[in-house]
Amino acid sequence: MISLRYHIVSITAVFLALAVGVVLGSTAISGRLLSGLSDEKNSLAQQVNDLQNDRNALNAKLTEADKFAASVGPLAVKDGLADRTVVLVTTSDARPSDRDALTGMLKSAGASVTGEIQLTDAFADPSRGDQLRDLVARLQPAGSQLPTAGDPGTRAGGLFGTLLLLNPSNNQAQATADEAAAALAGLSNAGFVKATSGVKPAQLAIVLTGGAAIGDSAADRAATIARFATQLDRSGAGAVLAGANGSANGTGAIGVVRADTNATSILSTVDNSDTPAGQIVVVMALREQLEGRSGRYGVAGNAEASSPGPAG
Repeated sequence: MISLRYHIVSITAVFLALAVGVVLGSTAISGRLLSGLSDEKNSLAQQVNDLQNDRNALNAKLTEADKFAASVGPLAVKDGLADRTVVLVTTSDARPSDRDALTGMLKSAGASVTGEIQLTDAFADPSRGDQLRDLVARLQPAGSQLPTAGDPGTRAGGLFGTLLLLNPSNNQAQATADEAAAALAGLSNAGFVKATSGVKPAQLAIVLTGGAAIGDSAADRAATIARFATQLDRSGAGAVLAGANGSANGTGAIGVVRADTNATSILSTVDNSDTPAGQIVVVMALREQLEGRSGRYGVAGNAEASSPGPAG
């Protein structure tokens, strides 16, 4: 006769066997799983190592390319802007090192830099747009006309064009020295610009920006600079909007210009002016402006070419 104790012992033995089987099975599975994960980890580590090596190799090539461009740049642009004058307008995020390198390239091309105007952060601040627009109207030199567009970027571009650029038809100043000094002083006192002393009007202009704008008002700021540069181009013999890496995307002024066919039909843009190669292209683009042509140059996806092609 089978007793209750026998049943309990049997059931206990069954559960004990199951438990032992589960432990032994899970141990074997865990071992295989850990082994597989270890192999995958080693494979991923090797891929990361390969990618790092590839990146280092590409960086080395870029460094050598920059050195080469910097060494041949002065020869490549020599006399390209001989006896031409250029005024430089920089935004608050433009890097001083890029400005200095570009100034050196302009001098190698035979151009004279007549001065620099730095637009402050307030210039493109949407909250101060009405103030800038009203101030521009008050500072307008006698006899000059501002563009009919109501946005502050275009209106400011019209004023700056009168102050900073020579009339392309007769190569004469479009405002007297006193008018220009008074207007720049008014803009400076209001916190919109910083001007170097003795700025003189030039035939050509470069608007130098940084990379992509950031923040909630990035799009509005980029649009202000884009419209400013476009209108500035209309006031003289030509202008180029140049920016560092990232300036050609949707939150950069160059990106805004390249999305507007009316702007790209007159204003040239260069999206890699933070490199020696890009600085060479800025000079070439200025030369192209003198010939009545424009283009979108650089390395971004919305550039049409790396540099201007031959005339004709």
